[in-house]
Amino acid sequence: MIDDFGLYPREEPFDPFSVMLFKALQVIAFLFFLALLAIAPESQDGKIDSKAEFIITMDWPDNHPDDLDLFVQDPAGNIAWYRRREAGFLVLDRDDRGGANDFIIVNGKKIASPIREEIVTVRGVVAGEYTINVSHFQALTREPVPAKVKVQKLNPTAQVIYDNTVTVDHIGDEKTAVRFTLDAEGEVVDINNRYKSLMETFRNVRSNGADRDPKTGYVKKL
Repeated sequence: MIDDFGLYPREEPFDPFSVMLFKALQVIAFLFFLALLAIAPESQDGKIDSKAEFIITMDWPDNHPDDLDLFVQDPAGNIAWYRRREAGFLVLDRDDRGGANDFIIVNGKKIASPIREEIVTVRGVVAGEYTINVSHFQALTREPVPAKVKVQKLNPTAQVIYDNTVTVDHIGDEKTAVRFTLDAEGEVVDINNRYKSLMETFRNVRSNGADRDPKTGYVKKL
């Protein structure tokens, strides 16, 4: 017989206990793998951990050529705007100049973005009143422009505290979108839209003869 020469392996005797033990070890190993997946830290790729307390956005119609500006003043008198992008805890993340800067150059070709948006983040809590104004810096269309302003409180959970639209219609037009007041814990205790000019703040600095105001960043023109 060819099997006598050992050319084919012999079949081992069937042992049910060994098979059951092997299967049990497979199940335990699989369950251990699932447990590792459950306790493993989540991947941080693409995750943005915002440290802001509030985020303030101003949007106007896509592809609009006009330049609108967002001004935010905190209770200490600091004002974030395009000439002072960081003031106290206020940070202007983007100065959107309408059709003037909403594009990038790739391989010599201009790629335009239709989005018109400015964003200010509030990265710390100061008790008192905050004022948010919209200004019409450049009016190429010479038509009214609606500006949607939204204020979101981010901590402990996201909450919209203001979402409305104001309209500006000529160069230098300034509108107060909203004024809100925080208590010492960062809770909103009052919201109103009584007009308050922040441009007047800059005019006052100029009339007082100061070269640079430390809170507004205004620089006197000689």
